Amino acid sequence: MRLKDKVAIVTGAAQGIGAAYARALAAEGARVCVCDIADPKPLVSELTSAGHRAIGTVADILDTAAFGAAVDATIKAFGGVHILVNNAAIFGQLTFKPFYDIGADEWDKVMAVNVRGTVECVKAVLPHMRNQKYGKIINISSATFHRGSPLLTHYVASKGAVIAVTRCMARELGELGIRVNCIAPGFTISAAVQANPIYQNPAITNMTIGARAIKREEVPEDLVGTLIYLASPDSDFVTGQTIVVDGGSTMV
Repeated sequence: MRLKDKVAIVTGAAQGIGAAYARALAAEGARVCVCDIADPKPLVSELTSAGHRAIGTVADILDTAAFGAAVDATIKAFGGVHILVNNAAIFGQLTFKPFYDIGADEWDKVMAVNVRGTVECVKAVLPHMRNQKYGKIINISSATFHRGSPLLTHYVASKGAVIAVTRCMARELGELGIRVNCIAPGFTISAAVQANPIYQNPAITNMTIGARAIKREEVPEDLVGTLIYLASPDSDFVTGQTIVVDGGSTMV
């Protein structure tokens, strides 16, 4: 129970990788706010039925008022916010295309959600973390940034920007007792990936697994150990770092 008495907000947590993060945090004793644009009630019901403390909030991370209300609801329910997991992002519904075929609207939407959304969520919890002189912010990037993966340039660029933002935030917030770190997952078999026909091509799976030192698919549960480490006091002297979790495909 390394997170006993801690309070966590996870964005994009109603399903997939975000839901795995929420379950892992709750299992370690954290009280969890499941925040998503999708209905969070099924996961909240699952967590509370298992004896955990959880609430659900519906908010678009680009809607500062809505996400601010989610933060306020979390504080009202649990008394504070100690951990923010910036998981919400656009990825699973994207299709492969060269950068010169990516329209301006699609590019701007990916950058807005994946980068500005991350920043806005941190800004929303910052007053509370500053007051308590403690906080763990965990941003989610992608190992694609290190490899320069083609045909998803807007996504890769956005996840590179998340790493840059993480480093800047760590410098600015360290004196306040707030640690800011980043997880860079590899290609993970999430609900969104499974729902996209483009990823049903065995060639993609075989290529991904072939590039790894650990020869298997990555699943959401592969990420939770790193998440708990960064959320817990075990990493209190770690900030500004990006940990790649992709089975050894990327070695930086």
